[in-house]
Amino acid sequence: MAVTAVTIELRNVAKTFTLHNQGGAVIRVMDGAHLSVAPGECVALTGASGAGKSTLMRMIYGNYRAAQGTILVGGVDVAIAPPRDIIRLRREVLGYVSQFLRVVPRVPTLDVVAEPLRATGVPAEAARDRAAALLERLNIPRTLWGLSPTTFSGGEQQRVNIARGFAHPFPALLLDEPTASLDFANREIVLGLIEDAKARGAAIVGIFHDEAARARICDREIDVSVFAPDRAT
Repeated sequence: MAVTAVTIELRNVAKTFTLHNQGGAVIRVMDGAHLSVAPGECVALTGASGAGKSTLMRMIYGNYRAAQGTILVGGVDVAIAPPRDIIRLRREVLGYVSQFLRVVPRVPTLDVVAEPLRATGVPAEAARDRAAALLERLNIPRTLWGLSPTTFSGGEQQRVNIARGFAHPFPALLLDEPTASLDFANREIVLGLIEDAKARGAAIVGIFHDEAARARICDREIDVSVFAPDRAT
C-alpha cells in the first residue's frame, strides 16, 4: 500500500450500541453521516459533548464498526475491511493522534517515536534520526529520550504522542485535541506540524476545542449533531 494522496469519504454511515448489561437495549447514536475530506484539507468535527465526534473518529479508524454505510480511506472501506487490511491501513496510510499516550512500558522514548517508521521498513538509524528531530522540535529534553515516556508528565506524554503520530508522513490523519493542555510555545509547534502535513497533502479530520487553533488550521467545520437520530429504542 503506497503512501500517496488519499481522500476520506463517509457515505450514509450509522452507528448503534447494544447495552448487553441492560437487557440488550439498542441505542442509535448516529444515522446518515456523510463527510468528504480532500488531500491537503483539514475538517473539524464540532458539536456539544456527546454529539458523536469521537465516535465518528473511531469509526474512521476502525475501532468502532459502523452499523451501515461506507467509510473510504484511500479506497479501503473501513466499514467492511478485514482486520489485516485495517492493520495495513493504520501502518501506512491512516495516522491517529489521540489525547492519551499508550505504549509498551520500558521502551525508550526515542524508539517509541521511531516505531511507526520502522513498521514501514525505514532503517533504524534513519527512523531514530527523524524521531530525534521531532522530539527536539517538540522540546522534549534529550535526557529523557532514553527513558520510557510512561514516567513523563502529562504535557510531555502528549508531545511524545504527537511526535509519534507525525513521524511517518501519513497521507490521512485523525487528530483528537492535539493542542489540549499545551503552553503557547508548544501549541505553536504542533500547529506548525499540522500545517506542514496539510502542505504535503494530508487529508485531516480533527477535534479542536481550541477555537483559535480551529480557525487557523481547519478549512471547514462539520457539526456532527446533525447526524444524531432520535435515541428512542
